[in-house]
Amino acid sequence: MLTIKNLTVAYDETPVFANLDVTFQAGKITGIIGPNGAGKSTLIKAVLGLIKTQQGTVAYNDQTMKQVQKQVAYVEQRKDLDLTFPINVFDLVETGTYGRLGLFRSPGAKERAETEQALAQVALSDFKRRQIGNLSGGQLQRVFVARAIVQQAEIIILDEPFVGIDLQSETAIMAILQQWRDQGKTIIVVHHDLNKVSRYFDDLVVMNHGVIDYGPTSAVYNPANIGQAFSADLSAVLFTEKTGVGE
Repeated sequence: MLTIKNLTVAYDETPVFANLDVTFQAGKITGIIGPNGAGKSTLIKAVLGLIKTQQGTVAYNDQTMKQVQKQVAYVEQRKDLDLTFPINVFDLVETGTYGRLGLFRSPGAKERAETEQALAQVALSDFKRRQIGNLSGGQLQRVFVARAIVQQAEIIILDEPFVGIDLQSETAIMAILQQWRDQGKTIIVVHHDLNKVSRYFDDLVVMNHGVIDYGPTSAVYNPANIGQAFSADLSAVLFTEKTGVGE
């Protein structure tokens, strides 16, 4: 499991969250929800070591994240990507094999075959020579999922993977996440669409400048937690006798 203890992150001495504790279980798809600015992406970047933390620890099965960094795949938000970078789909997916090759080794026939297979799995074989800036949002997200496939990571973290993509791509990505879950991997997804929370996630973290609650989605996704994280009005809309809990 991935365990976070006593984590504090601040920007310009203003805390985003303080003394945060949360655990992500293997063999689960865990969603992270909360309003804009709640600290969701900051939490992910702190876990990955991409930003400075004031205190706290992050461990995966009693190892530091630095020790297991090759086992971590990260799919960042589309808005954070440089889509003008001169790399095509095949070459980008193939970079997922680099961590397993070691220094001074280039991808060979085995890695190229793995890349082809991953592209076929996300239905992008016909796009392999296309420059990444010429893809739709859904196609681009599937490319990064394909890279995570060839990386063979045990921890997969996705930051808002379903923003601005088509339903076909969203469905395809969820199917792969479910396969990874069934293989015992740890999957963490920062998510925005509250109507799909109950269908998509086994466990849930509800945040607003700290963790309000976390655990099985069936227990955590409730009117009190959503009201505290977002607003009582939104909670009332989501949780009605007519539609059921968030469905």
